[in-house]
Amino acid sequence: MFAKFVATASVVLALSSPTWAADKNDLQVFNDVSKQVLTYAQFSVFDAVHAQIDNGVVTLTGRVTMPYKKNDIEKRVAKIDGVHQVINQIGVLPVSQFDDELRFRIARAIYGNSTFWGYGSMANPPIHVIVENGHVTLDGVVNNEVERMLARSLASSYGAFSVTNDLKTDAEMQQELERL
Repeated sequence: MFAKFVATASVVLALSSPTWAADKNDLQVFNDVSKQVLTYAQFSVFDAVHAQIDNGVVTLTGRVTMPYKKNDIEKRVAKIDGVHQVINQIGVLPVSQFDDELRFRIARAIYGNSTFWGYGSMANPPIHVIVENGHVTLDGVVNNEVERMLARSLASSYGAFSVTNDLKTDAEMQQELERL
């Protein structure tokens, strides 16, 4: 269940030991970063943001569809208690009608499939479709390996130059969280 919260944020964190704040542990910073991304009204299934926390320094990576999203997310994360610095390495996807059409077709195929209807009804669906110059990356968290493979299969049906499946299962996310 906790991994589902992680999935909806589509925020993957690599955490180090919390030597920088006695009253603020890494899990709380993780929750705060996730909340800032989740509650950003412009964050969509076509954006993916990842964060690494190291001694109060948050490094943001990933891809977004518009330049203002990159800046807005950085500002939101910078306001979090316990964050001393934000290094914003989020990339902005190029403007392309072909990429836009591919994004929409793949997202419709995935969330239109009965296996993923439950995900599609979430406020922040967990499968993110990142398209850059015709190359597709699936990002986020699904329940199991079958869903991961089905999402890849659906994404591969629309003429993308390549499809990279970076989806993680709930079990894989749980293992990452347990390493904290």
